[in-house]
Amino acid sequence: MCVQGLGFVGSAMAIAVAAARGADGMPAFNVIGVELPTPEGRAKIAAINAGRLPVATTDEALSSALLDAHDRGNLIATLDEDVYSLASVAVVDVPLDVSQDDDGPTVALDGFRSAIATLGRMLRPGALVIVETTVPPGTSEKVVVPELAAALAERGLPPDSLLVAHSYERVMPGDLYLDSIVNFWRSYAGFTEEAADACEVFLTQVVNVEDYPLTRLSSTTACETAKVLENSYRATTIALMEEWGRFAEATGVDLFEVISSIRRRPTHSNMRQPGFGVGGYCLTKDPLLGAVSARALFGLDAMDFPFSTLAVETNREMPLVTLRMLESMLGGIEGKAVLLLGVSYRQDVADTRYSPAEVFVRAARDRGASVTCHDPLVRHWSELDVAVETVLPSPDSFDAIVFAVPHRAYTTLELGSWLNGSRPVVLDANGVLSKEQQQFLRELGCRVRSIGRGTDV
Repeated sequence: MCVQGLGFVGSAMAIAVAAARGADGMPAFNVIGVELPTPEGRAKIAAINAGRLPVATTDEALSSALLDAHDRGNLIATLDEDVYSLASVAVVDVPLDVSQDDDGPTVALDGFRSAIATLGRMLRPGALVIVETTVPPGTSEKVVVPELAAALAERGLPPDSLLVAHSYERVMPGDLYLDSIVNFWRSYAGFTEEAADACEVFLTQVVNVEDYPLTRLSSTTACETAKVLENSYRATTIALMEEWGRFAEATGVDLFEVISSIRRRPTHSNMRQPGFGVGGYCLTKDPLLGAVSARALFGLDAMDFPFSTLAVETNREMPLVTLRMLESMLGGIEGKAVLLLGVSYRQDVADTRYSPAEVFVRAARDRGASVTCHDPLVRHWSELDVAVETVLPSPDSFDAIVFAVPHRAYTTLELGSWLNGSRPVVLDANGVLSKEQQQFLRELGCRVRSIGRGTDV
């Protein structure tokens, strides 16, 4: 089988499939990952072919699975599109970006269409195409199937020569990177019943379906909607907590304490909390895909998604809330030196795509601050094209320290020995420090504030 695209999702999926075993205990698949001939694509290929992960992770299970596959020889990566002709299954993990214009959100499908057309030109009849990419609902039916049919027609083959299914990715980088693929519930659907059956057979060989049964939806559009709605729900509940965070800060309430008490109720156990911001490749854009689908694929120009749209807008502003609080603590930030701890979008991952730290850093520098960035997992921040400190700097040359990401390296930091007598302003923007740690810092003489907590709470 082939995986098309070797980013944070595709590379992990390729490793998971290579680790799958048949009933005889032997590897179930020979896996080939395919990338574009770009510098980034070549670097990913070189890493995988050397048994190294192309992305940083704290998940030793994923690293070990890659090394095992490398030693067995059943996982390789290449630029050569001809390898698709060998595959009985192709999994599509091609990213889709959302952009905003005066008419609303749009998705540039040209690269995605080209990737699908390549499969149509190369895959042998009867092969299964599984789209894992999060797409506007209706994409499989209205984009993937027609693109494949057009490519097949050029080969003199019937339009239904390939099977098409959708099963959205569940990949969560972090400590449970591999587990998020193989030990988690998956939904799927086929454009035809035959395609759905084939997708089920494939997923059953990769996912632990005994403990995490598969869910078949009635259509690919329904399956695509499930992923978009799931992330829209999550983004909206995060946005809701922002207004309550401002209330808590203004009234001297510890919102984290409040939320902890509410979470004891089983129906509210996954309640979100205020923080530094929403980042990553899903929650920052997926809530907008409903509007894209309605207009671009179904011609529903009058259909609006006000809650989803407002959630995205609210979450985009979250890093600026931290910046405004920091300005208040420092009496302005022009000429101030700030140490930002964490630039990835979530803890214990190296993914900086759409990171809220980018918004914070750009705005802080525009206002005259000097910002030094540290992250234990990120060496080069591609979005800003800057090197990131991986050795924790001494705090004595900074006016303020902002804890932005709850990396393990920060939550377990020995604060007293690190500060070593320095007394910078400390702002916990993401629930990184416990109340006890914050109180300890105050006793040392630091001025401390926290997003979602009132002054001195």
